[in-house]
Amino acid sequence: MSIKSTAAKLFAQKIYKKTQLWAQHPVETQKKVFLQLIKEAKKTQFGLDHHFDTIKTHEDFANHVPIRDYEGLKSYVDKVVKGEANILWKGKPLYFAKTSGTTSGAKYIPLTKESMPFHIEAARNAILHYIHETGNADFVDGKMIFLQGSPILEEKYGIQFGRLSGIVAHFVPKYLQKNRMPSWETNCIEDWETKVNAIVEETFHKDMSVISGIPSWVQMYFEKLQQKGGKPVGEIFKNFNLFIYGGVNYEPYRAKFENLIGRKVDSIELFPASEGFFAYQDSQKEKGMLLLLNSGIFYEFIKSDEFYTENPKRYTIGEVELNVNYVLIISTNAGLWGYNIGDTVQFTSLKPYRVIVSGRIKHYISAFGEHVIGKEVESALQEAMAGTTIRVNEFTVAPQINPAEGLPYHEWFIEFENEPEDSVSFAEAIDNAMRKQNVYYDDLIVGHVLRKVVITKVAKNGFQEYMKSIGKLGGQNKIPRLSNDRKIVDLLNEQ
Repeated sequence: MSIKSTAAKLFAQKIYKKTQLWAQHPVETQKKVFLQLIKEAKKTQFGLDHHFDTIKTHEDFANHVPIRDYEGLKSYVDKVVKGEANILWKGKPLYFAKTSGTTSGAKYIPLTKESMPFHIEAARNAILHYIHETGNADFVDGKMIFLQGSPILEEKYGIQFGRLSGIVAHFVPKYLQKNRMPSWETNCIEDWETKVNAIVEETFHKDMSVISGIPSWVQMYFEKLQQKGGKPVGEIFKNFNLFIYGGVNYEPYRAKFENLIGRKVDSIELFPASEGFFAYQDSQKEKGMLLLLNSGIFYEFIKSDEFYTENPKRYTIGEVELNVNYVLIISTNAGLWGYNIGDTVQFTSLKPYRVIVSGRIKHYISAFGEHVIGKEVESALQEAMAGTTIRVNEFTVAPQINPAEGLPYHEWFIEFENEPEDSVSFAEAIDNAMRKQNVYYDDLIVGHVLRKVVITKVAKNGFQEYMKSIGKLGGQNKIPRLSNDRKIVDLLNEQ
């Protein structure tokens, strides 16, 4: 055992104990965070506009601060982008994380000197919890790769702008610098395909032990490695035993990854976003990710089926229930207030509070009142594939409201690695799994409002070509699992 791995184990034990202190007192922890946030922002423009000096309780906060998305907060953000201070948070932010918007084009999410450290600590602590639980720390001596955006930043009004993953690259601890890959030069390549090819050449002969990134883009890296080496990734990197991911559910990719790697490897799930680092998988044995209640973020939760009603109830951490779909609302030490990030979560544990990401509040199918969410389509596909040799690279689901003949249906666009021998039986398996999960969908099938699932095969690399065509290949971009219209699939059909 090396000095570095021994030190990692000792540090892991320390961080685990520190985590338990707040995890065992969740309500008190969140109350403390809430009061601190209000206190720090009282004299900002937002605090003055929303009477922060009168806010003492969560009820007060809910009365004064409405739920907003980026569009609702944009008038304040625009002032900060132009260099004005003390608008959403005291002073100016250190960075703006630039993300892809929908109606507003690019979105600029502030990162402050108070919020930035929590992004770094959370990623570190996820690995340390893994070390504490498993006792496995040998990987710290190998090479580690983080597939991320370019670290090149631009500066305006004394604030630096860039992709979150590129900003984070500037904060890699010194003790990891020698182990970290790819090189700075390669990381700065903007074109994703060119970048992945360069990473393959740079890492092929290295002792890679940890690989991290969004599964869909790591898959591209693995496929290129396999093409170059003519053997599984696990034989190319014999000491590769830990995959760290976030952004999407890994389960639809797991079988394909194990095939590409040639064996099983441990994995750690993260829940990061430009708006904050919300949770990480703290146990290999328990389902879900530990919600970070002591990281400068105050959480509120709105039941998904009540979200679009007038004045929906805003629940705090002590009021949530297991297995209910909630829209995640945050207020942060970066100056986001009553902010809807668009993600939905479900609690898998209340002691401690663990969550899974169940989808996006805007990514659903309810063309006929079925209220289908991302978690349901992912679980249905996983169940249908279980015990088969079927492998799926990527998929998305859309409603077909006006078919040329017959009843409407849900159309599953799937790019297969290994196709089913019987597509009709596979579609039936998906449909049965969907009906078990979603009573509204089942009622529509039974009532002959919908017919059963229809599968449309997508050509090899079809999803990559689609993402490339809309300028979102690589980085933090990902395919929506489902949508309530056919905008995505219509473009897919053009590939």
